[in-house]
Amino acid sequence: MSNEILLRHDASGIASLTLNAPASFNALSTAMLTALQSEIARLHADPSIRVVILKGAGKAFCAGHDLREMQAARTAPDQGRNAFQTLFALCADVMQALQKLPKPTIAQVHGIATAAGCQLAASCDMITAAPGTRFGVNGINIGLFCSTPMVALTRKIPAAIAFEMLTTGAFIDAARAYEVGLVNRLTTPESLEVETQALAATLAAKLPAALRLGKAAFRETATLDTPEAYAVASATMVENILLPDTDEGLTAFLQKRPPNWSKPT
Repeated sequence: MSNEILLRHDASGIASLTLNAPASFNALSTAMLTALQSEIARLHADPSIRVVILKGAGKAFCAGHDLREMQAARTAPDQGRNAFQTLFALCADVMQALQKLPKPTIAQVHGIATAAGCQLAASCDMITAAPGTRFGVNGINIGLFCSTPMVALTRKIPAAIAFEMLTTGAFIDAARAYEVGLVNRLTTPESLEVETQALAATLAAKLPAALRLGKAAFRETATLDTPEAYAVASATMVENILLPDTDEGLTAFLQKRPPNWSKPT
């Protein structure tokens, strides 16, 4: 496997990003977060990519922040606060960049997704996982409340369940995560890659402009009052229906044939 900390493979309009630091269970070190930030920016500007899959090399998806790196920062009291502020700001930028990416994102989770690793998975639009996979925001077990992972998690699952996870440090397995709405597709370990690729292929076949508009509206309306949400959604529908490719989609449906979308440019 390449020595690069983050690997990218493109095929059929789907980009697969692999966190490639298995020795640290793909911890979100400054180097890993910086690599993610750069690659997400490139994906944002790449019209050939329609869907993004995020996964981890080795035994786990992601074990959260690099605790050794964080502990080292504490040994420099004059620089520690600035170092932590920079680290958490970078992490927040990466999570928000994933959400703002105008393409659907899927976290293919195996092993564990803990603390900021759980945050990373929850920041994706969808999650696939297999039984045996565990999710946790367990920083409280070492005296560190997972405040930043909380932001992504509470936007995915009911508040009471998130609060229990945050305050007890207890993990939930993939079946429970599926039950509470954190995981979208639950499959066998042997089929995880195939099922994730199948989901990505389904999304890649849709009109990219419609997904771009829809994802932006989905994110924006989630925090709005109902009247404001309808105003944003209605404006999005108008912009969407006036797209030439949407006209082609409507025509194709009426003519009972597959749509012939424009080629990405």
